[in-house]
Amino acid sequence: MSTHDAARGFDSLAVHAGQAPDETTGAVIPPIHVSTTYAQDGIGGLRNGYEYGRSGNPTRTALETQIAALEGGVRALSFSSGLAGEDALLRAALVPGDEVLLGNDVYGGTYRLLARVLGPWGVKLRVVDMSDLDAVTAAIEQRAPKMVWVETPSNPMLRITDIAGLARLGHAAGAIVVVDNTFASPALQRPIALGADVVVHSATKYLGGHSDVVGGALAFADADLAEKTQFLQFAAGAVSGPFDAYLTTRGIKTLGIRMERHSSNAQAVAEHLAGHGRVAKVYYPGLAAHPGHELAARQMSGFGGIVSLELADAAAARRFAESTRLFTLAESLGGVESLVNYPDAMTHASVRGTELAVPDTIVRLSVGIESVDDLVADVDEALAAL
Repeated sequence: MSTHDAARGFDSLAVHAGQAPDETTGAVIPPIHVSTTYAQDGIGGLRNGYEYGRSGNPTRTALETQIAALEGGVRALSFSSGLAGEDALLRAALVPGDEVLLGNDVYGGTYRLLARVLGPWGVKLRVVDMSDLDAVTAAIEQRAPKMVWVETPSNPMLRITDIAGLARLGHAAGAIVVVDNTFASPALQRPIALGADVVVHSATKYLGGHSDVVGGALAFADADLAEKTQFLQFAAGAVSGPFDAYLTTRGIKTLGIRMERHSSNAQAVAEHLAGHGRVAKVYYPGLAAHPGHELAARQMSGFGGIVSLELADAAAARRFAESTRLFTLAESLGGVESLVNYPDAMTHASVRGTELAVPDTIVRLSVGIESVDDLVADVDEALAAL
């Protein structure tokens, strides 16, 4: 029995899926394959299907095997960025005139891709609060979309959507159901098991986990859609390079234990902030007061590492974001180090003035794996400076 066959639990799959020791040397860590081209045994005689780096690379294949195993998909694809993966999926699944029903709290780049890149190409877009299944039902009854796209937990307001319920509604209307699982990661949530057709990741975030690699990934429940998307990836070339694939694989091996620490630290920070007089509101699904708490507890095994807070006004939010020391003011999230972000002017600036606009009183924290007492002290000091 191979190590992959023996792996059953999540952490075992994270370590072993796609990671069989090298057959030639026995190296426990598979080599990074940097070759751009592969020798053929006669014309068209490909060895294990490899011919050219854009169409396939063994290091990338290992990462895709790993992600598919963790998400419970029939196949996964690794891309040069999360948006590159989204673009390939959208163009593989849609034609001009098709419509996407999008959650009203999503990463600004996803909205920008749909509204400003694919919109002029003819893709239509409607927005709805995905955490309200009655609103989703009404939107679908008004007009059936080709695709339903949701983030849960959402970015940055941490709204929780019933994935199984959304999948039933979408499938009844003949729609493809896509779940962006970046915030939860497969360590905490597996959308395909709940009925989703495709799972999207910015692998730059929790999968990579160390803020040192940009990447994206898609995991599929349907082999035909995976094949169509892989053709777009091959034809347009948005593949992850071998070093990027290796770094992502290395990060994923510790995903389970990292998410445990991210979640426990975030819970402590959220509970502390919830009792602070200078904080108007805390958004974190691990808090009992969060409207999606019970649902998140059912469909997730942990509540994740992202905490958003609302302050008195925009000026206070900006001052707080610029006053922390351990929480570094920066774009992105999901690394081992803690980050603070002011969405209105940073990650979500592209949705200003739209129905997806983030209130200018909101600050988003990506809670890292540092000592939790240090993190609490850091936010206390920043709040004291307001």
